[in-house]
Amino acid sequence: MRPNRRRLAELTGDLSAAGGVRLVTLGDGVERGIRTLEFRTGTGLAFDVLVDRCMDIGHAEHAGRSFGWRSPTGFRHPGLHENNDEDGLSWLRSFSGLIVTAGLDHTLFGDAVPGDGYRYPPRESVRHGLHGRAGNLPAKLSGYGERWDGERCVLWAEGEVRQAAVFAENLRMVRRIEADLGGDEIRLIDTVTNHGFEPTPHMYLYHINLGWPLLDEGARFEADIRETLWQSDSVAEQKADHLTFPGPVPGFVEQVYEHALVPRPDGLHRVAVVNERLGMRVALEWRAAEFPYFFEWMNLRSGNYAVGLEPSTHHVSGDAAARRDGSMIWLEPQESRSYHTTFRVEAAP
Repeated sequence: MRPNRRRLAELTGDLSAAGGVRLVTLGDGVERGIRTLEFRTGTGLAFDVLVDRCMDIGHAEHAGRSFGWRSPTGFRHPGLHENNDEDGLSWLRSFSGLIVTAGLDHTLFGDAVPGDGYRYPPRESVRHGLHGRAGNLPAKLSGYGERWDGERCVLWAEGEVRQAAVFAENLRMVRRIEADLGGDEIRLIDTVTNHGFEPTPHMYLYHINLGWPLLDEGARFEADIRETLWQSDSVAEQKADHLTFPGPVPGFVEQVYEHALVPRPDGLHRVAVVNERLGMRVALEWRAAEFPYFFEWMNLRSGNYAVGLEPSTHHVSGDAAARRDGSMIWLEPQESRSYHTTFRVEAAP
């Protein structure tokens, strides 16, 4: 039930009694120094926005039940990140949380691609690591707080992430995150702009990771799948069910699928993970025209137990293939692209 503004004012002199947004700084281990915005909507929905990690969402829970994945890496400070270490796989040393953003100019596995478009002879090629640089870039925090719109109170935060180099890309992503006081949804609005003066490649993907206790043996994946376009070799080798999940499996090799989804009449795609024992569903909606591709990532390995829902701008074949087949997005100078995504925590029968 959404709160009445006047009644809240009568009951408490501080809105934080009902919910709100609070800025804190993490202080220990690999997370030391990360600015974090703690959102509480008052319904049991609580989540952390990691300002210094691309304003991604780390911990997320509802009524004390976590649904954002927590990996062994913790929420590692980006100052510890080495983008090109381990042949580009060092991204996996900072891979944790409900959302890890991939982009802004590259997603999926690392590759070397031509760099001649930047007109700097020593930069003949550009070497990318797994899922690009964005997830380990700190944001410039523009603002946060609570805003009343009539009887509706919106909790919000906004920040800007810059991915730039001299004689290379100059991309900026502005992210706005909103949730309603008394509500059970998170709204994410991103706008990526080319602030450079050369056409610049743009690829974008959300690695949305759900974990225990939402993910457990018997939890279900819901999606209107028209066709499965691709699957990793591990699917045939392991044959783990991608619609009703098993529990953790020692030594499990990730299974990845690219599904073609049927858009709803309103132009949205919707997928969800449901745990009937908890009576909990976490649903994800996005505009099909903005993210036309979708991957399901199953990481059922013991100690790393997670399922990923991944809206994407590009096919699973990646950067070099997109350049060859003409599907690469080239942002012209000052051109922007926007992305609108909603998370909902719902009761499940």
